Amino acid sequence: MNSRGKLYPGALRAVLCLALIASNAGFAACTPQKPKTVALSIERAGSIVAEIRVEIARTDEERAKGLMYRTELPEGEGMIFIFEREQPLSFWMKNTLIPLSIAFIASNGRIIDIKDMEPLDLSSVPSSAPARYALEVPQGWFSRAGVNTGDIVRIDF
Repeated sequence: MNSRGKLYPGALRAVLCLALIASNAGFAACTPQKPKTVALSIERAGSIVAEIRVEIARTDEERAKGLMYRTELPEGEGMIFIFEREQPLSFWMKNTLIPLSIAFIASNGRIIDIKDMEPLDLSSVPSSAPARYALEVPQGWFSRAGVNTGDIVRIDF
């Protein structure tokens, strides 16, 4: 507040956030939300080949942001992009600072493709067939974990 009892613009936002926090109604509006994470297993011939912890990108906004602006993605972690139906998918690396590998996955969980993507590359990386899911991980993780095309990702959420 200034000497005349008026709030400065920054102070107004702080007061609103405190009021929302106090009422518990707007806590999420004042603090960044941590994305929901789940554990996925990847199977071949009924046996688990690998497990990975992933963030879920389900909305248009979450899918558009993806892993942009991050400077690291720990081994064994990734992001799964969920679409409403199978369709041709295409990804690029705009504003994505870390090298990634992507698996395009059919509705039944079968991995269609695994491709590598380079940081900040604006080239389109398309699926070779319609897919419902895309799983991004640190580049080379699929190979290091022994995951291949044809393996099944268990998506039970």
